Amino acid sequence: MAPRLPFASPEWALNWWPAFRRAGFFARDELQCYALRDSADALVAVAPMFVTYRPGYGPARTRELQFFGADPYITEWRGLICRPDQAEAALAALAARLKQDRPADFVQWRGVPAGRFARALGEGFAPGPEMNLSVFYLELPESWEALKRSLSRNIKESLRKCYNSLTRDGHAFTLRVVETPEAAPAALDVFFALHRGRADARETISHPDVFGSANSQAFLRAFCDDLARRGDLLIFQLVIADKVVASRIGFRLGDELYMYFSGYDLEWSRYSVMTTLVAEAMQWAIAHKFRLFNLSTGSDVSKTRWRPAQVDYCGGYEVLGGAFSRLALAALMSLRGRQGPRKPAAPPDKAPAHAPAARPEGFNEANAPAK
Repeated sequence: MAPRLPFASPEWALNWWPAFRRAGFFARDELQCYALRDSADALVAVAPMFVTYRPGYGPARTRELQFFGADPYITEWRGLICRPDQAEAALAALAARLKQDRPADFVQWRGVPAGRFARALGEGFAPGPEMNLSVFYLELPESWEALKRSLSRNIKESLRKCYNSLTRDGHAFTLRVVETPEAAPAALDVFFALHRGRADARETISHPDVFGSANSQAFLRAFCDDLARRGDLLIFQLVIADKVVASRIGFRLGDELYMYFSGYDLEWSRYSVMTTLVAEAMQWAIAHKFRLFNLSTGSDVSKTRWRPAQVDYCGGYEVLGGAFSRLALAALMSLRGRQGPRKPAAPPDKAPAHAPAARPEGFNEANAPAK
């Protein structure tokens, strides 16, 4: 994929399914994955999907087919995994198979490359604007000075204030990068504490504790352990007087670096330590010859102020059955507090330039987590 995403990795899928599949009375998930191959039998795409039955048991049930990633915003992107040049053909092939087999009443499409969804999925696809998603990234130059020259005056001034405020008050800092499986558990303990502290803060912008449950923490620990064992985990820490005041998790994806969730000590918020940490991580990435620095999903100012490039994705629903399937989708939309999808008169060929990040059930723009 381009840019690459940790949520499309085998490690993510293999850890996600046992951690988040449901097997209760109100909802039950059954695996429904697809492998797409070309005429030479070469694997070209994978669709990690599952069917959700509501209720989990009984004769009168609705069936929703969706991609791995139905969680409290832990999975930022979900969809068909394939190279960009094969996305349209692979999506069309998968859509045709679903229409033929009808494994569910309706399918929830996500992660569809913007600009091609109308041709790939056809007339039955009804876009869901709340599923629009943008990934923001920087192509790194050869030096930090070259990157700074490309920035706006406002972000340059913000960076200057971040560094000068610490120096003025006599606070020396160091950047620590945790990479080994042995050191990762303790670094994650610190991350969870800082992330939780930020979520518990009052009189500031609300940030939910995405990893508040034991299940969510166990999943992230398992995934990070897998990546650390192959040398692809990078937990960035800003350390002042032997204390970690800010932390952000990063994932190495070849020569690309994906920046995941963060947390910081509120007592140091006046120094904008998270901005300093991101700037230090960028310098580290440049020094270690990374080609791309992925700021992750969401169109908040903490990403857009770096003047990044972006890739847009969209999503929506497609009814696979008849009248009962349409009623099932309408009922689910009502329960989720959203109006059912409507097919536009003329499907757009591109998502909005700064599409909002997809939100899980129960989240809105006011409380969606920032990185």
